[in-house]
Amino acid sequence: MPDTFTSVHRAPIISAAARSKVPAVYWASVFARDGGLLSYGPDPVDPWRRTASYVDRILRGEKPGDLPVQLPTKFEMVLNLKTAKALGLAVPPSILLRADEVIE
Repeated sequence: MPDTFTSVHRAPIISAAARSKVPAVYWASVFARDGGLLSYGPDPVDPWRRTASYVDRILRGEKPGDLPVQLPTKFEMVLNLKTAKALGLAVPPSILLRADEVIE
């Protein structure tokens, strides 16, 4: 679950998972880049790109309360192979092919 607590305390969370040999999946790519095994979640840049259309609609007179809530449409998967090797995990080729980024 994305929240401020896990983001701020990601280093100890990742370390605890590694010490316990737990293959953890995280919600944001920064976790995998910082040593977590795998992340799968919304692309952090995509909502900012789509914000411009909402600003345009509001400036043209639409009421913000009338605009629909937008859910994420683009997701990214980041795999950390160094962590997988440290955990003794064999990563299936299908996961390697689906990953948007592979950290070696």
